[in-house]
Amino acid sequence: REVPLGGLRAMEVHRTLPHRALPMVGAWCFLDRFGPQETVMRVEPHPHIGLQTVTWPIIGEVRHRDAVGSDVVVRPGALNLMTSGQGIAHSEYSVGEDPIPLDALQLWVALPESRRHGEPAFERHEDLPILDLGDGADAVVVMGELGGVASPATVHTPIVGAELRLPLGIVVRVPLRPDWEHALYGMIGSAEVATGMDAIDADAAQRTASLETAGTTASVDGTRLLYLGKGRDHVDVTASEGARVFLLGGEPFEADIVMWWNFVGRSHEEIEEAREAWEAHAPRFGAVVDHGPERVPAPPLPAVRLTPRRRRV
Repeated sequence: REVPLGGLRAMEVHRTLPHRALPMVGAWCFLDRFGPQETVMRVEPHPHIGLQTVTWPIIGEVRHRDAVGSDVVVRPGALNLMTSGQGIAHSEYSVGEDPIPLDALQLWVALPESRRHGEPAFERHEDLPILDLGDGADAVVVMGELGGVASPATVHTPIVGAELRLPLGIVVRVPLRPDWEHALYGMIGSAEVATGMDAIDADAAQRTASLETAGTTASVDGTRLLYLGKGRDHVDVTASEGARVFLLGGEPFEADIVMWWNFVGRSHEEIEEAREAWEAHAPRFGAVVDHGPERVPAPPLPAVRLTPRRRRV
């Protein structure tokens, strides 16, 4: 669905996860795509709790500033990873005053109980490992581990996030862990996936039935997430043109989460407390470097009690 990003001067982004039928894939609980578009991005300081933000640019440059003193320009090919712990604030501005081409993925990873109350942190990785998939295909391992190749980024739960780079017309076999769940999202171009019986297009996941026959194929592009479920040791992907596809997956998460606005918690009361702290300018979230009083105000809580998101697939 299309959602606004950034308060009063919002830009539109396409949100694929969470979906009403699929709240999480492993610890991944959020996937936004802003772009491709030509725009001025101005997301003023805003808070997070209980999660890691994974920013993976495709086109353009964005200045990231946060409350632990980070001030970096986010560029394609570099992972920018912010761990909120108990609370952090950050801002995101496109570089320059004029509209520029922008396209990026921003994902959230829910933090487990052992880390979600800890201190905030930020890290950047420009030299990420690459898994050779054969015949000119490879995978940039952004987060976690794929096929024995591990990213240097800090993770707190067993996951994988990887960009698959697929040449024209080659069947690429991607190794998976059968005890993890996985999903695929098209970044550039489209690809065909030999799904077998259990993949579900999250765009149509209200039909909780699985696909009909072994060997069925499904396409992935920038409008949908293809959920592969568990029990697979590989998936075969083919691109009719050169394509880039993002693989996300991991061990099923340890708890049901309550997610609202920019917060990932475990209860309504925890979310309410974080909202009140942000509105009260509490020191919990810190001050974003080189910013004044500008900030994104918290929206009102809904009139109903916040409850954990339940999967339907």
